[in-house]
Amino acid sequence: MSNASSARQWYFGWNIVAAAATLTLLTVGLRMGIGPFFLPMIESLGFSRSLLSGIIAIGMLFYGLAMPLAGYLVARIGTRSVLLLGTIIVVASAIWTVNAHTPLSFFMAFGIFLSIGLAFVSPVALTPILSRWFVRQRGMALFFLSTGSMAGIAVVTPLFTWSIGMFGWQSTLMGYAAVFALIAIPTTVFVVRENAPENADLPPSRQSGATSGASSATSRAAAPSLKLREALVTRPFWKITLGLFACGYSMNLLGTHGVPMLIDHGFDATTSSLGIGLIGLVAIFSTLILGRISDILPRKHILSTIYFVRGLGFLGLLIAGTQWQLYTVAAVGGIVWAGSVALSSAILADVYGVKLVGVLYGTSYVGHQVGGMISSWLGGWGYETFGTHWLAFGSAAFFLFVAGGVALILPRQGYCLPARQAAIA
Repeated sequence: MSNASSARQWYFGWNIVAAAATLTLLTVGLRMGIGPFFLPMIESLGFSRSLLSGIIAIGMLFYGLAMPLAGYLVARIGTRSVLLLGTIIVVASAIWTVNAHTPLSFFMAFGIFLSIGLAFVSPVALTPILSRWFVRQRGMALFFLSTGSMAGIAVVTPLFTWSIGMFGWQSTLMGYAAVFALIAIPTTVFVVRENAPENADLPPSRQSGATSGASSATSRAAAPSLKLREALVTRPFWKITLGLFACGYSMNLLGTHGVPMLIDHGFDATTSSLGIGLIGLVAIFSTLILGRISDILPRKHILSTIYFVRGLGFLGLLIAGTQWQLYTVAAVGGIVWAGSVALSSAILADVYGVKLVGVLYGTSYVGHQVGGMISSWLGGWGYETFGTHWLAFGSAAFFLFVAGGVALILPRQGYCLPARQAAIA
């Protein structure tokens, strides 16, 4: 086969996937990699732990609240414009942050505007364009965003730790902003393309809408009759939102209190860190497998399995008493750690169409961040009040089990929700 023929077979949408995964690595890497900055910021700025924790918690909420706005702007002005706007806000906020010396100024720069900028370059801004470019392999494409997220946690956090130790947190944050701009701007301008081919990634044998049931279903899904206000009151949307609440509740609880909980249960700091880190490491590779499976098996069944297994994982972490038990639970938990967000966005695209998926996904993700805020607070308060982690981690398992049950009653794959059925879906 000639080189020209091989080039023609390469689908450009995968270039966009690679760009989206890289941007997600950078945004999630900072959003979930605040830990290395925490103590150096306290020492440098003279803030109390409570004050800085409060700023970070409110920033987490604004990160979620900005996502519906990002989804709305993507639908109005396009993905490229939103990504460039987000990049500008991130760089400007980083410059403001390193020059902020009062709590109010730091709160506005680091807590509010940096969170908004990162939300504009988050998966919610990238999901609609990937949903347009991919139909047959939509699940796989969206799972690469989760791969980027896990890589951000696994790669960027150690880099931050090393850089802060060598150069300080201010230089590290400015270096991050420079790298972010150098990657985000060329990627957005030269790789991101708004208009996908008419039949997206469907092979030639399936591009005749008149004879292919799958193509006709896709066509209907691409042009839903529902309006945004109608979609927001339908049951599938709220079922997805409930699942994302459980996802955010569990992810942020583990990120904030996982290591302290394991230390309280008798593990040393190194073993505890390795146990939690193993979850993210396994998740990088598991997303590739789950992404392929999600385009073959019913997505709602995979999503339900992810929630149920993750719930069992939280109970396993509570009762693990030896290193091999901890690492086994972490490895199994890592297999299903990153799949829920990708599958939720894919199901939203299936049910409501790619036109609405950005703003609906962004709105649902607010539930994710609200769950994260509650669990981050409950993990500390529950242990201080009752002397046990069972309240926080047990409730996380409960919410995940509920989410797993709710996922089973989501619409079947390939179903598009028309306006006349909105009340009964």
